[in-house]
Amino acid sequence: MRSPKALAPLLEDGLIDHVIQPLRSGKEADLFVVATAQGVRCAKVYKEANKRGFRQAGLYQEGRTVRNSRRGRAMANKTRFGRQEQEEAWQNAEVGALFTLADAGVRVPKPYLFIDGVLLMELIVDAAGDAAPRLSDLDLTEAEATAIHATLMRDVARMLCAGIVHGDLSEYNVLLDSGGPVIIDLPQYLDAAANNNAAAFFVRDIDHLAAFFGRFAPHLSVTDYGREMWALYQGRALRPDTPLTGIYHPESAPADVAAVLREIDAARREEELRQARLTAQSEAG
Repeated sequence: MRSPKALAPLLEDGLIDHVIQPLRSGKEADLFVVATAQGVRCAKVYKEANKRGFRQAGLYQEGRTVRNSRRGRAMANKTRFGRQEQEEAWQNAEVGALFTLADAGVRVPKPYLFIDGVLLMELIVDAAGDAAPRLSDLDLTEAEATAIHATLMRDVARMLCAGIVHGDLSEYNVLLDSGGPVIIDLPQYLDAAANNNAAAFFVRDIDHLAAFFGRFAPHLSVTDYGREMWALYQGRALRPDTPLTGIYHPESAPADVAAVLREIDAARREEELRQARLTAQSEAG
């Protein structure tokens, strides 16, 4: 087959021997099965920003730190250089997330290298050696759905403990190989601690999975693992091995109105004293 233009530098440098076949086209990248000296790999070619499906990348990237202050200012000011740096940061994010999650015990594809907008990574295969299917392509028994869902809940708990929220998790972003589910597609991940949108995206991710698996195992449709895990995370009680029930009980204690009023009065008195000091200083001057 004709090699994509984006893979030409890797072919020229001998990092890829040849392109075997296209694999899949997604919202943010096109995937290809490629041959290398080390074996068959998956090459992920990121699409340009104006061709990606994520139109509100800022919601996902909030809270991600940039060590270089010049790069950070350029990105904030949206200069041409800043837009280039923003694009590079978006693409590099997935590589870092994959390493972090693998270290946390989450099943994700192993990354090998990232160069010129191409991520070369492990090709996830099924028992026959073919590219592993996505969950969306499968019909499951109730027992299979229950088991796979339980594994994924444990993995998303590990992800949250590592400070990462997928942000777009569904049956389309999970592969199934002989060892179980493998989570893919992470350039849009959210920083759980620093992104104000993280809680909403996390709960949405888990609700998407509950809806999908509920088609095969109806009891999963009514679970609420997302809010349960987020409440434990907020309370610093979530661990990779924390027992989960899928049941969430929101805090039902009545608000302490008197305590709130006391805080307001204290703040008002403090402001009155500050204004009085400023007036005294002005008159003395």
